[in-house]
Amino acid sequence: MARAAGILALALLAAVAGCAPGYVLPGPAVTRGTIENRELVTTDGLRLPMRLWSPDGPPRAVVVALHGFNDYSAAFEMPARHWAARGVATYAYDQRGFGEAPNRGRWPGTDAYAGDAATALRLVRSRHPGVPLYLLGESMGGAIAMVTMTGPTPPAADGVILVAPAVWGRQTMGFVQRWALSAVSTAMPWLSLSGSGLGFRPSDNEAMLRDFSRDPHVIKDTRADTVRGLVDLMDDALAASARFDDRALVLYGEKDQIVPREPTALMLSRLPGAADRQRVAVYPAGWHMLLRDLQAEVVWNDILAWIADPGAGLPSGADRDARGRLARDRTS
Repeated sequence: MARAAGILALALLAAVAGCAPGYVLPGPAVTRGTIENRELVTTDGLRLPMRLWSPDGPPRAVVVALHGFNDYSAAFEMPARHWAARGVATYAYDQRGFGEAPNRGRWPGTDAYAGDAATALRLVRSRHPGVPLYLLGESMGGAIAMVTMTGPTPPAADGVILVAPAVWGRQTMGFVQRWALSAVSTAMPWLSLSGSGLGFRPSDNEAMLRDFSRDPHVIKDTRADTVRGLVDLMDDALAASARFDDRALVLYGEKDQIVPREPTALMLSRLPGAADRQRVAVYPAGWHMLLRDLQAEVVWNDILAWIADPGAGLPSGADRDARGRLARDRTS
């Protein structure tokens, strides 16, 4: 009952955003985009702060990482340092409306996020010709990665890593949630919403969560229309799963309280790739913030192993019957 109440509360928060959104849409293209002065310059001229973690020598692989909702590029500090020490470079930027990017707290639309990800992949590949390139998306970033790679002109990537992808679309919400999303259509788009008090726990790493809550670049209160934008993105990502045929590694924690099992299992059931091409790992002790949980190093090393050999089993064994476990959970 407590979990159901929490899900209903989250859905009702999304429902408040059912009004006409006040999005800050991207402008017309004025450049092909560049990376300069630790910034990703988008095609419409926006400057997005970018972080880079590099190995001492030439990288054996490169990752472009997309952060989650209300988070920013520093989310990858721990795994990216670990990967850099083992020869893998990581680029991450503050996506529009988050971190230190312009238009803080305002939603630019799914197409803007997908376009920026495609631009980043193209520019990073040009910096590292011949080096395997991977797109990693965490939570909201995972949804953006799926939409990006299933668009009309998807960018080139050697693989995609989805960490707890946000695929909780309207299709997997209950009747009350769907009714609320439809009925509450005239609410104030500027209304500020907070997730405090819902009782959701994103990780078992309490020290990290304390730092996260104190970080001024992490958004604590969210505009109602931005919540609606996130729900629209999750709709798009769930729909995109049937077309998502890239080589992929999909990671999910059994203790995840942010993205429920049902939409995750539905997304996995729709993936068109064979199990050896689209590998799934489910971590019994994993939460939503898999890359920052107490057992995060296990996940970091699984990602490294998959990059080195996508066809081999993961060192942790979390990929053994992972799809089957979630499918049984969905039908039980």
